[in-house]
Amino acid sequence: MTRRQPAEWTRHQAVWIGWPSAAELWGDDLTPARAEVEALVRAIIAPQGSPAGPIETLSGEAVELLVRGAEARAAAEEMRSRLGATAPVRLHDAPIGDIWLRDTGPIFTVNEGGALGASAFRFNGWGGKYQLPNDNEIAGVVAGLACVELSRFDGLVAEGGALEGDGEGTFITTRQCLLNKNRNPGATEKEIEATLHEAVGAEKVIWLDEGLVGDHTDGHVDNLARFIAPAKVVCMRPTGNDDPNKEVFERVQRTLEAARDAAGRVLEVITVPSPGRVELDNQPAAASHMNFYLSNQALIMPSYVSRTGNDEAAVEALTTLKRHVQRAYFFSIDSSHLLTGGGSFHCITQQQPSV
Repeated sequence: MTRRQPAEWTRHQAVWIGWPSAAELWGDDLTPARAEVEALVRAIIAPQGSPAGPIETLSGEAVELLVRGAEARAAAEEMRSRLGATAPVRLHDAPIGDIWLRDTGPIFTVNEGGALGASAFRFNGWGGKYQLPNDNEIAGVVAGLACVELSRFDGLVAEGGALEGDGEGTFITTRQCLLNKNRNPGATEKEIEATLHEAVGAEKVIWLDEGLVGDHTDGHVDNLARFIAPAKVVCMRPTGNDDPNKEVFERVQRTLEAARDAAGRVLEVITVPSPGRVELDNQPAAASHMNFYLSNQALIMPSYVSRTGNDEAAVEALTTLKRHVQRAYFFSIDSSHLLTGGGSFHCITQQQPSV
């Protein structure tokens, strides 16, 4: 039966989020990373509310929060108590290796009869670099908690962050990721496209070459380019003379401007400034304004002000997004501590569509 992944801007029943649980992985960044996740949760469930204190008016979407271990659950329960008794946040004990549900969780799909399902590819720890206990089981765990049937496509090694769809059959990905020898050695673009057609309804795949410098995921597209409407995509342009991704951004923009979607439409390509050079351990980090999450009412974009020292690029990026994205609320939230784990808000979320 034909299945497709709805666009992220369509209505969600809920969003699944990973709660930072592994103290041995996060170290000194654990508590501040949890604070950044709490800010994200607040913006999702009550975008018109206060950034602190109990929430009185709820108008967003429900949050399904995965936690691992007694200490993490206690911290998550404290967070939920700060949100207030009526906050639509449910905690689920789950054996998550880490919080990156965009990659380890299922991709929710809708079939031609309108029923909700989910698809999952084989997960190998981002090319074998970060193999954490039970991460390859989380897609099944989440599908079970959501009470949907999971369809597995283990012939393809892939992660959700490697795919960006418009809900109408067009997907963007990168060769650096899906054609990488650490994932799918010997595979061709056509073979991968055939699996994506079956798993998520891809009718047209736009291939970008490579991702951000310092991206441990080998070029995930949700750090590069995002659909914000049919035939409308946003990507980044360099900020500062020392932006390590200047050539990458230029190639991405050229490829998108030359592409057509599954309906044959030329894409409208909008650019926003990148965060510029952001470093971890004196090396460029994969900081991106593209790693935003589109909730039912808000666009929530990561910024990195505590690392860059200023928010000018983030302010300009959010201002541009406000002109082009149909949402009532817009947030720029510092995710500098989540970045130490390798990602940001889109990486830790997985939306469950309303059907």
